[in-house]
Amino acid sequence: MPKPGGFRIGLALAALLPASAWAQLALPSLQIGLKSTAQPTEVVGVLQILVLLTVLTLAPAILIMMTSFTRIIVILSFLRQALGTTTMPPNQLLVGLAMFLTFVVMGPTFKDLNERAVQPYLAGKITQSQALDEAQVPLRAFMLKQTRPKDIELFLKLSGEKEKVSTSEISFMKLVPAFMISELKTAFQMGFIIYLPFLVLDMVVASVLMAMGMMMLPPVVISLPFKLMLFVLVDGWQLLVGSIVRSFG
Repeated sequence: MPKPGGFRIGLALAALLPASAWAQLALPSLQIGLKSTAQPTEVVGVLQILVLLTVLTLAPAILIMMTSFTRIIVILSFLRQALGTTTMPPNQLLVGLAMFLTFVVMGPTFKDLNERAVQPYLAGKITQSQALDEAQVPLRAFMLKQTRPKDIELFLKLSGEKEKVSTSEISFMKLVPAFMISELKTAFQMGFIIYLPFLVLDMVVASVLMAMGMMMLPPVVISLPFKLMLFVLVDGWQLLVGSIVRSFG
């Protein structure tokens, strides 16, 4: 860490520099403003930049709603609650692990999306609208594979569509929420299975403490070390991560 004396000396030396020395410094100029134009291409370029910035701001929401992130983070949260460790692992660690597992699960989908939409658009072979249409194909295939037909029918009924619609004609406005509630249902089912062995262990510890007359001692304090030991002995992280990835088929 620099000393305050050195900082004062630097300011003094900068003050002693002549005005000609400051004038020779080439500083970049930045201008922000609005002007009228007669060329439609300039307007289209500005609109494309605005659309790109909007997509970048919505990227976290898109990652959560249209990928495997929802199921993974909910299952990891259930595991932490089942263990009884309210802050361990911390939220940053769980979110980071969920993101990397999302990249593992979505790897083939992202690869297909890159080959169909991103690279042709960067090469100038297709337009922006065509790239968006091509990007929907792999995402739609992934979501349809993980979405239950009942959930799709629910949102079709809620939208007032009485006729049956093929899977290729389902809009993203109906497919994305159907996919999300399917992911939540699957995550809750897996969370129930995760809870069972730890719940049994809590009941055993509570019964032993009650039999010993130690009713004032919280059973969670005694059962927590045993739950951690059980989870480590069965190699719980490997089993859990393997089960999560395999659940996507």
